[in-house]
Amino acid sequence: MNRILLAGMACLWVQPAVAQLSALELNLADYIDAHHDEAIELLIEVVNINSGTQNFAGVAAVGQVFRERFEALGMTTQWIDGSAWNRAGHLVARTNPTQANGPHLLLIGHLDTVFQRDSPFQEYEYLGDYIGRGPGIADMKGGNVIILQALAALNDQGLLHDMAITVYLTGDEESSGEAVLARADLRVVAQQADIALGFENGDGDPSTAIPARRGYASWELRVTGNPAHSSQIFQDEVGSGAIFEASRILNAFHEELGGEQYLTFNPGIIMGGTELNFASDEGRGDAFGLPNVVAQHAIARGDLRMISNAQTARARTTMERIVSENLPLTSAELIFNSGMPPFPDSEGNRRLLEFFSQASQDLGFGAVTAVDPSRAGAADISYVGEFVEMAIDGMGMGGANDHTVNETGDLESLRVQAKRAAVLMHRLETGNWKLETGNWKLETRN
Repeated sequence: MNRILLAGMACLWVQPAVAQLSALELNLADYIDAHHDEAIELLIEVVNINSGTQNFAGVAAVGQVFRERFEALGMTTQWIDGSAWNRAGHLVARTNPTQANGPHLLLIGHLDTVFQRDSPFQEYEYLGDYIGRGPGIADMKGGNVIILQALAALNDQGLLHDMAITVYLTGDEESSGEAVLARADLRVVAQQADIALGFENGDGDPSTAIPARRGYASWELRVTGNPAHSSQIFQDEVGSGAIFEASRILNAFHEELGGEQYLTFNPGIIMGGTELNFASDEGRGDAFGLPNVVAQHAIARGDLRMISNAQTARARTTMERIVSENLPLTSAELIFNSGMPPFPDSEGNRRLLEFFSQASQDLGFGAVTAVDPSRAGAADISYVGEFVEMAIDGMGMGGANDHTVNETGDLESLRVQAKRAAVLMHRLETGNWKLETGNWKLETRN
């Protein structure tokens, strides 16, 4: 990895000493203003292409739209086929600098949405007051447009092709395929990078960004009891039944883990009865039972959100202990799926947030503050945080109600976020890091 500019920064930094925009940075902002209408047109185009995770052709079609735009900037592109993990694939775009003196920047987005081909929510609609409504507009097709606009502005000033930049747009962020395969290449790219910038929509507020995200895991609880006539429940030869045991376990999860900071767990579905058929991948099934029969089977499925791997381990140990303390004549099994790792906070991430905030203030948009991790779910940046010196997420489009049919995006935030991103990337590329009185200080070369 390129360490020319980054050596020593992890421990000894101060607020970047940037008082105002340079003439070149003003040109970056002017370019984004001049092409704002084009950015909105592109956003509408890709929002109107259904790219629900399971719609492989739609994900690829959105990828092709962005692929053509990146290639028009002179970037090299690659489509990574996702058939090995039963998903559409990923789009990667790279600059090809002869010699890059600045850090290698990794820009992260995703092409897919939660709205599948049979969703009633399929098209863009303008609501007025600079608000658009549409599937995936904020999460996160707007973020992908912001990446493109920032790079186009840098290209307009003749800067892009002296910079080491990799854009990585995954095709299955909303419903990942087998994680080891699906994110293997992204993790390889991250090991070659220095700084990661995530363009998810964060908490929907452009005045915030994310230096830490919680991770995600899923779990499935399977319980078996002894079927019998209900008049004999609790007798030594019958026991308590599967539904009572499932209820005991879930209540104990709530009682023992419910108060830990940044840890959440949610049973999203539960079924029980004499007969049970459940398809885990689809989250649906059917059950049969009678009021006068003790339940033989119960199943519950949910998720777990955590701020660190240590918190995951503690929660899992507690949950497994609870599951093992069975009511009479019942048995239970807890199955974990590791999901996404947490994106832990770090000094480097906090300093990068300061640089982003300073760029925002110099542009006249005010400070950018950190999102509380409890307000930020898992995202692809979680797969790269351990490999880079600095990373933040939440640099995407402002909006509200993502993952619902009322998802909206703030069209003006496209302009704001693209300007912030372009200025930040320019400063990271051209910054001159000097050790002064025991601290590292950033001075820009205009």
